[in-house]
Amino acid sequence: MILNCNSCDKRFVVPDNAITATGRLVQCSSCGNKWTQYPIDNKKNPQKEIPKIKSSPKKIKSPTKKTKTKIKKKDGPNLYSPEYLAKKHGIKISEKPTIKNKLTEDKTKISFGFYSFLIVSIVIAIFILRLLYFTQDIIVEKFPVLEIYINYLFESIRNMNEIIQNFLGA
Repeated sequence: MILNCNSCDKRFVVPDNAITATGRLVQCSSCGNKWTQYPIDNKKNPQKEIPKIKSSPKKIKSPTKKTKTKIKKKDGPNLYSPEYLAKKHGIKISEKPTIKNKLTEDKTKISFGFYSFLIVSIVIAIFILRLLYFTQDIIVEKFPVLEIYINYLFESIRNMNEIIQNFLGA
């Protein structure tokens, strides 16, 4: 028995005893369409016989091109269509492609980022404080007034260190 899918018109060969008189639920392996198939009664639908054409003295031109209509499968939406991408994934594709040239490539801006800025700032601050710590004797000899401020700075740093250690429980 040959079954036809109602959606994609694909044909399947099925044994005659597989479809009972009460019908059977079948599914198209191509498009996934499901339907209840009943046995096909050959007596009700005899195959159409091709009528024989009598030869006539007139010449009939045979068509030079055979035209066949192709049936397009319904296998869902095009996964790369702009409508599908916008609806399913929120991606919008512009109609005009961007043309890149040397001028636009040179002007591309690279953002530094907040965390990168924070890390670089901390590293610079630690470098300056360590430099000040190792050169404080030389600075105090040249500028004696700064001794009070340098001692106060390092005392504040020690106090912050103790507060952080107490807060973390170390």
